[in-house]
Amino acid sequence: MISFAAPWALVLLPLPFVVWRFFAPRRERVPALRFPFFRQIVTVGQVEAAAGSVILRRTRLQMAVAVLVWAMLVVALTQPARLGAPVELTKSARDVVLAIDISGSMDTVDFETASGERLQRLQAVKNVVGEFVANRSGDRVALIVFGTRAFLQAPLTADLTTIEDLLNQTEVGMAGPHTAIGDAIGLGIRTFEVSEVDQRLMILLSDGADTGSRMSPLNAAEIAASKGVEIHTVAVGDPAGAGENRVDVAALEGIAQRTGGGSFFASDVAGLADVYDRIDALTPRLVETVSYRPKTALAGWFLAVAAVLGLLAMTVLTYGRIRQGDAA
Repeated sequence: MISFAAPWALVLLPLPFVVWRFFAPRRERVPALRFPFFRQIVTVGQVEAAAGSVILRRTRLQMAVAVLVWAMLVVALTQPARLGAPVELTKSARDVVLAIDISGSMDTVDFETASGERLQRLQAVKNVVGEFVANRSGDRVALIVFGTRAFLQAPLTADLTTIEDLLNQTEVGMAGPHTAIGDAIGLGIRTFEVSEVDQRLMILLSDGADTGSRMSPLNAAEIAASKGVEIHTVAVGDPAGAGENRVDVAALEGIAQRTGGGSFFASDVAGLADVYDRIDALTPRLVETVSYRPKTALAGWFLAVAAVLGLLAMTVLTYGRIRQGDAA
């Protein structure tokens, strides 16, 4: 299919005819000879004398080429383009940052499966979060792990397979033995700085209390809220534990409340899976579909045809004059 960006240019097609029909030919004064017997010649020839003028005659080739060249130029002015098949692009309308606690306490083996088997906390988290990520097709996801320090494992990307691989390669203690929840939130905010979408979701999972952040988690949550970041918190572990082994449920709830998110608690594999199912239901995948048809500009082809026709016509006419001169 061919489209024209400026079809109004076609009104210029009859312009040469209008000029030829309604405007007088160009006239030019030239030297002439005066014949004393001019009237006798006119009488013999049975013609009527008029003001002296010469109108050059154009050959059929010149006229045909002129018409075609003008038509090619006018069509080029319309900016023709060939439309390709429709193409649909799906892009994320929501960006998700996963912040996973990998402090020393995540090595505790107390997460029970449906069969009664006990798993390491981090391993249980990997299993559940990995499935959650696999089902977020259409979203861009980033991965942050934190312990004593927070580290960005993967920036926002639609390559969910890479997120899963990096999550599976994570080990307890890689980021230090302590828990820096506030720093993790701060890093999440910086991660969202490259995001151009309005829907910004952070899911923070921790099994301890903040012990080493440079900014308190609640202050970090206030900043996140001002940046349009919604934080859901997931508490795992033992609320009745001591020191760093006690999950600070109240602090996690405060973080979620300040950003308009939800706060959840899980003590086993089934509970953790249910938590992420609920988060998935609360934050369904959002995608934007953009449809367009690629265009291939054709104006250059019409200009090239006009140029070739003009050059060929000039070549033929020049060659004809040369032959006439030789014959004379």
